[in-house]
Amino acid sequence: MTASNWKGMAWAGAVAMATMMAGCAAQPQAPQPPATGVPNPGPQGGRGTPEGCQADKLGDNALIGKTEADAAKLLEGCAWRFGNREGQHMPGTMDYNPQRRTIDVMGGKVTAVRRG
Repeated sequence: MTASNWKGMAWAGAVAMATMMAGCAAQPQAPQPPATGVPNPGPQGGRGTPEGCQADKLGDNALIGKTEADAAKLLEGCAWRFGNREGQHMPGTMDYNPQRRTIDVMGGKVTAVRRG
């Protein structure tokens, strides 16, 4: 290779890099929501409350067949999350928490409840 070939390749590489960086810089950034500092973010990932919840007074099977809204009311203050909602698998962690319920919902009704 000659020196002019190297210069040409370096120039082409610099142009390609500048083009890629310009494309990345032109993408709009989504605004970040303000941090609220809410201690219990809700059903997904909530740790529960010391007072417990109404569902603790019932067996887990009592939630099966209830509407999603009724189950959410009973689970207020509990640690719970969706496992499968209307056929879509929801993300979850692999840590074991015996107080947490994972519920499956199909057709707007609870079809399964698992602990852990």
